[in-house]
Amino acid sequence: MKTILASETMDIPEEVTVKVSAKMVSVTGPRGTLTRNFKHLNLDFQLQEGGRKLKVDAWFGTRRTMAAIRTAISHVQNLITGVTKGFRYKMRFVYAHFPINASINSGNRGIEIRNFLGEKKVRKVDMLDGVTILRSEKVKDEIVLDGNDIELVSRSAALINQKCHVKKKDIRKFLDGIYVSDKGAIKEE
Repeated sequence: MKTILASETMDIPEEVTVKVSAKMVSVTGPRGTLTRNFKHLNLDFQLQEGGRKLKVDAWFGTRRTMAAIRTAISHVQNLITGVTKGFRYKMRFVYAHFPINASINSGNRGIEIRNFLGEKKVRKVDMLDGVTILRSEKVKDEIVLDGNDIELVSRSAALINQKCHVKKKDIRKFLDGIYVSDKGAIKEE
């Protein structure tokens, strides 16, 4: 059954400006600008109250389209968090015997992983645009990924994680790798 009109609104914080043009939502804040394309969704985006509220409508939507309303609002919320606070993923090195050795290079834009399971191969991972990687000062064997776009930060973390997959061994026993230990917005310490 189709619902004639379903809509949801969200508030936009003071320090953020949102522009909507043809299902392209761009959010500008203190940390920069992020844009996202919603052309694949059958939704209407409107700014209300002088750009202080964003309204998302679905006309004659199926159950799937109704679910997409909340999803679109969550994506815009992530854009707002990205341009105000930013996103931080923390990753830990896990090893049983051979200590994983990582060196950060090219201006905090890439990482080289050495001595994974004692292998001589050097694994290189370049970060995606707008993502920086740092070593944690307080915690041993930890790296920190920072950026504005949650998709790019999480994808960079996934690329690092996938470079350190154990092959031709029992993965229940060989748990070595680099894993995400913490994720969220950047909190000022």
